[in-house]
Amino acid sequence: MDDFWVPFDNDLAKRDLRMVKLEQKVSGCFCTEGGAETFCRIRSYISTCRKNGQRVFDASVSALLGDPFYPSFLQSPPVPSG
Repeated sequence: MDDFWVPFDNDLAKRDLRMVKLEQKVSGCFCTEGGAETFCRIRSYISTCRKNGQRVFDASVSALLGDPFYPSFLQSPPVPSG
């Protein structure tokens, strides 16, 4: 009750999905399936960074420069196909 750093609830999945529903509510819908997929990938990356104590801005810049954050439990980053 005294530690305000502890979240009010422990439902991380519900909090992660909230942004998707909020985006749908604000814009009405996603224009394309690709746009919805891109939105979800970015939100997932941000959520992973936050849950692992990373600064979102720094992790985003690193990702855009080709060096994305990977949680420690991953052995090695996936090799891009193509």
